[in-house]
Amino acid sequence: MCLFSGICTPFLYFIYTMKFKKHNYLIPLLILSLAILLLGCAETKEQQKKMTTMTVTATAYNSVEHQTKRGNPSLAAWGDILEPGERAIAVSRDLIKMGLDHNEEIEIDGLPGTYIVKDKMNKRWNKKVDIYMGLDEDAAREWGKQQIEIRFNKRDRPDDKFSENGLEKTKNHK
Repeated sequence: MCLFSGICTPFLYFIYTMKFKKHNYLIPLLILSLAILLLGCAETKEQQKKMTTMTVTATAYNSVEHQTKRGNPSLAAWGDILEPGERAIAVSRDLIKMGLDHNEEIEIDGLPGTYIVKDKMNKRWNKKVDIYMGLDEDAAREWGKQQIEIRFNKRDRPDDKFSENGLEKTKNHK
């Protein structure tokens, strides 16, 4: 059943029965459009509860051999090929265990848009992200090392070994 059926049905009946003189239909149409936009974009309380915000150390990296592995510097740890211009990040292993896993979307405070987890960092790092900056080494140097706030939706996937369900399965198999 349509989420907006309580609004849509009376409105559609109203549009159907009214006489289309000049632009009389525009006001109700605009009101409906605005209502759908506002209701459709609002996060539910359940979604908001699952959002995780944390402060992490952020550095930047590039697809160049002296910063990554030899051979194919664009090849990420999960097998993704990074392309300049892509909004990707690498995350420390402890953040993966907290639910910031492969292909998760995150928001970085102060940067536009969302970033996708495409790479993972060496085991020695904790509470750290590395922002991918393509081939622009000057931009990465300029970014330096900062404390930033990230926000992500901690999803609980059944096949995700780091989700609550996955951790339970791992404990039961030992």
